[in-house]
Amino acid sequence: MNLTSEQNRVVYTLGFCGLVSAADNWFVSPALPAIANGLGVAASVAAIVLTAYLLPYGLLQPVCGTLGDRFGRLRVLHVIVAGLAAGTFLCAVAPTLPLLVAARVLTGCFAAGIIAVSQAHVGDVVGPERRGAAVGILMGITFTGQGLSSGLGGIITDLMSWRAAFACFGVLALAALALLWRLPRADEPAGDKDGAPAASAPAAVRPAPQGGFLARAGRIFFGSHRSIFFVACTTVLVFLGVYGFMGTFLAERCGLTSTQAGLVMMLYGVMCLVGGAVSGRIGAARGPRGVICVGEASGLLAIAALVAVTATGTWPLAPLAAGALGLGYILTQPTLVSLSMDADPSQTGLCTGLIGLGVFAGGGVGSAIGGQIVALGGYDLLWLAAAVVLVCQLVLGGRALAALER
Repeated sequence: MNLTSEQNRVVYTLGFCGLVSAADNWFVSPALPAIANGLGVAASVAAIVLTAYLLPYGLLQPVCGTLGDRFGRLRVLHVIVAGLAAGTFLCAVAPTLPLLVAARVLTGCFAAGIIAVSQAHVGDVVGPERRGAAVGILMGITFTGQGLSSGLGGIITDLMSWRAAFACFGVLALAALALLWRLPRADEPAGDKDGAPAASAPAAVRPAPQGGFLARAGRIFFGSHRSIFFVACTTVLVFLGVYGFMGTFLAERCGLTSTQAGLVMMLYGVMCLVGGAVSGRIGAARGPRGVICVGEASGLLAIAALVAVTATGTWPLAPLAAGALGLGYILTQPTLVSLSMDADPSQTGLCTGLIGLGVFAGGGVGSAIGGQIVALGGYDLLWLAAAVVLVCQLVLGGRALAALER
């Protein structure tokens, strides 16, 4: 089940593109105070630049996935990665907050399709049997960028400026674009040097599927594979919802500084990379459902560690919680992405885009619900609620996925 050298090149190149798109978002958070000072506004006002990127980034993923289905994955990736680079450089030179917000909206619109289209293209290149492992590696690299970019962006901002940080990430986007141009086109299958056949790639231009966009999206989301999409949404609700509260929790309960809490939480990104590398081996031994079960069990381990941290008020088990959370997420979510492509093999870009939309919708809903739960019963109640959802996924979601396999 190992990938060929050319298939690995495709996966790692697209993983780097995903890393850049994730990093371009997450490095902005620690740079907000500097951005506010530089533009002469309050930090609370400058926070709109986060929403300006995330909103189009989340909402347009199914749209970009559909464009990839219609016009060819690599062709669309060339355009959107070039747009990401251009938008990031515009952010670096924006003289006012309104223009910076406009540049961030533009950047988010282009970046929206990178992960969804990349996932679909990887599925084209490696074939169904290797798809789960390849998508796991792709997403592991992507979420490593999420985990590490906050620290890197903060360092560049402190040493130089927030404008220099935007410029540096713009250069990374140009590097990603250069690597993309070196990949074989859709009509040049990515076989290895020894003549091993690669998965047949789709035609560069595809016929338009029947029906309107919303109708097709609805048929896929609520169709025969609906359990995959619902499990994906609840997975994100738990994993990203809990992750979003960890920094504040470690500061309030354990007295860690922002830097200390950030270093602990960077283990989330590190374990995403590790999990992406081992997911294929687990899948070969246990199948996709087994990978998901291991991931959800890792999530329960993270919750147990957080309960222990809450009870003791000390941080030594916090790295275990962050690492187990990253491992659990990267085993579960990319496997669901791979399974979603079977919902409609002729529209895999739309399928992966719907998962991407669920990631951001679920993460936002998880944060909102988590805030209400913490306000009502503290972190103990939040951990309990997360554990209940994960146990329900193991039981009910496992049964639903087993039914799809039959």
